[in-house]
Formats: sequence, structure tokens, C-alpha cells
Amino acid sequence: MNEIFTGSFTQQEPIPDEAIEAALAVMRHGRLHRYNVAPGELGETALLEQEFAARMGAKYCLAVASGGYAMATALRAVGVQPGDPVLTNAFTLAPVPGSIASVGARPVFVGVTAGLTIDLDDLQAKLDQARVLMLSHMRGHLCDMDRLMRMCDAAGVTVIEDCAHTMGAAWRGQLSGRQGAVGCYSCQTYKHVNSGEGGLLITDDEELAAKATMLSGSYMLYERHLAAPGPEVFERIKYTTPNVSGRMDNLRAAILRPQLRDLDHQVQRWNERYERVEQGLRDTPGLTIVERPEAETYVGSSIQFLLLDWSADTIAVVIERCAARGVELKWFGGAEPTGFTSRYDSWRYADSTRMPNSDRVLAGIMDMRVPLTFSLEDCELIARIIRDEVTRIHNQATS
Repeated sequence: MNEIFTGSFTQQEPIPDEAIEAALAVMRHGRLHRYNVAPGELGETALLEQEFAARMGAKYCLAVASGGYAMATALRAVGVQPGDPVLTNAFTLAPVPGSIASVGARPVFVGVTAGLTIDLDDLQAKLDQARVLMLSHMRGHLCDMDRLMRMCDAAGVTVIEDCAHTMGAAWRGQLSGRQGAVGCYSCQTYKHVNSGEGGLLITDDEELAAKATMLSGSYMLYERHLAAPGPEVFERIKYTTPNVSGRMDNLRAAILRPQLRDLDHQVQRWNERYERVEQGLRDTPGLTIVERPEAETYVGSSIQFLLLDWSADTIAVVIERCAARGVELKWFGGAEPTGFTSRYDSWRYADSTRMPNSDRVLAGIMDMRVPLTFSLEDCELIARIIRDEVTRIHNQATS
């Protein structure tokens, strides 16, 4: 008899009691707006920014409404103008090219490798086409950041890092988001800290930090920030930087602060689950594991594997049969966007050129969430189900 998994791939863990109590305290005093603080009071949002900056080893931090808003704000802060080309990954999620389009700029897509990272050879060939790279660490996979930064620095290309899937990850011990000029993070429900929606932006550049703060809608209340540059920096830019309001509120910040303190433990738990699934999938006929570089410290909140050169119809059978046994797989190779899955030619507001090597990889990417609500035994069961169905269908197709 076939084993069945009965858990939910969308169920998150409860918000910690400490975070619930902090949220209740904010609601009881009613000062939800980040700048609506009593004299001498330190608001939750300002404290979150201070704590996240300290955790990341960054000089400045800004809390905003979403990860997508953080990226768009970073683009505006570095001076991207309407019509400007901006390099970005062909394999990413819609908010990344969406952030580029939101400022009137043009995405220029760079290919993907079988390691699911940006193709650095393709990037090298395209570096002369733009002065900004929006680098997406898609699904938590870090490229060779040493090589990428050498290339971009030599070409005078500013790097903004989309770290929506890499909060807590690192390359050779350097935290994700600390190599580029700006690091952008998401606090959406399926990310590594959960406030439903929310974003964080870090930088060591005082002018970028000041511009981002003004863009987020600080009015002239920037002195109420704890992780921002001094007032003299704001004096230089405050009259020429528009207000594009997208602040985080004290309620979401109150929910996030206790979660941030527990992030290292949560990363360990995610990776334990990821490793159980990965181990169970190894040596499955027709299935390619995405190997992690030794230099990478990852956060395994989702897992990907490749069904390279499988037909679309056969992949559809895998998805259907796994779903019948309770395992939800997502496919990034479909011609039409489905839920959160899409590929670079899905975004028809942006011109694109076919990339055959990348198209082959994209056509085979399978994706699965690894919620912390799963036990280690759940992860082993899920791997057995996937292995069973992939093996069965692969053997039928090759017999």
C-alpha cells in the first residue's frame, strides 16, 4: 500500500508567545504608527532596525512594508531612473523584476546554472549593459559571491542583493546581504521571520540609508530612527528625495523582534529537515540533486531538485501522482505562471531573449516548501513518496 502524507505545506508555526504579548502591548497603547511614540519612548520599529543592523553587522537598517518595497526603494536610492537597464536573474520570483518595473526601469535577464544560481559567465558578457545588478539569491542558493563582486566592482556595477530566501545564510562566513551596496529582506509569512508582510533594508552607505529613509515616508522625523545616519546627511538630501510611503508599523515590528532573536535556532531546525529530504532523494533515477557549495551556509526552508530533460507531460504526471499522496511540488518550467511559479518569459512587460542553457534548467526545476511544522519523520516520508513516484515514472519512460 502506498504511503500518504497528511500534513500541510502552507501551515506555519504559531507566532511565539513573547511576540504575541509584544503585539498585544502595542495594540493596548494604540501607537501603531512608527512615528507615533510618546516623549522618550523607543518604538518597536526603531528597535527592530537597531537590532537587525547589529545582527547583520551593518551600519544602517530600515524596516518597510515588504521585501518588494525594499528592493524598489534600494533601486531609487542608488539612482536608477525610468528607462535604465537593470541586470537581474532569469530564475527568480515576480517581485524582483516587478521592483525594477515599478521604478520605470528595464530588467535585463541573466541566465541560471544547474546550481540554480546566476550564470556568472552570462553576467560577465552582459555587465556592460547596465550599471546596477539586482541579484536574487533565489530559493536560498548563493553563487560564488567572491567572483561576482570582483566582476561587478571592476565593471562599476552596483549590486543590490535580494535576500528574501537567505536571511541567516552566508558565503565564506560573510552574511548574505553584506557584500552588495544594499541588502533587502522579506518578512512575509513563508520567509524566515513571519509578520505576514514586511521588509528590511541594510546598508553601510550613509547617503543610501538617508535616501531610503526619506523615500519610505519619514517626513522630517528621521531623528526617531536608531539605525540611521546623522541629521547632517539628511540635510543634504531631504528636499530632493520624494516620499514614496511604505513604512513598517510598530505592530509588525513587535511580532518580528522575538523571532529575530531565535533565528539561528530556526535555521538549524530548517536545515535538519532539508537534509532529511535531500538524503532521501539521493540516487533517485532521473532526479538531479542541487549540490550546495562548501563555501555556502544555507537556510533550507525550501528544497529544489531537477528533472532534467523530462517532458512537460511526464513532469505533470509526477506532480499529479505526488499530490495524490499528499506531497505538493511546484514546477518552474510551465509555460504559464501558476501561483508563485514563473520564468523570465512570463513577464511580458520586459523584453527577453531566449537562453537555451537556462531554458533547459528552468524546464526541470521542481520546488517544495519545508515548513518547520514538519517533523523529521515527515521529511523522510515525503522523500520516500517523491522517490517512489519519480523512480516509477522514470522507469516507465525508459523501459
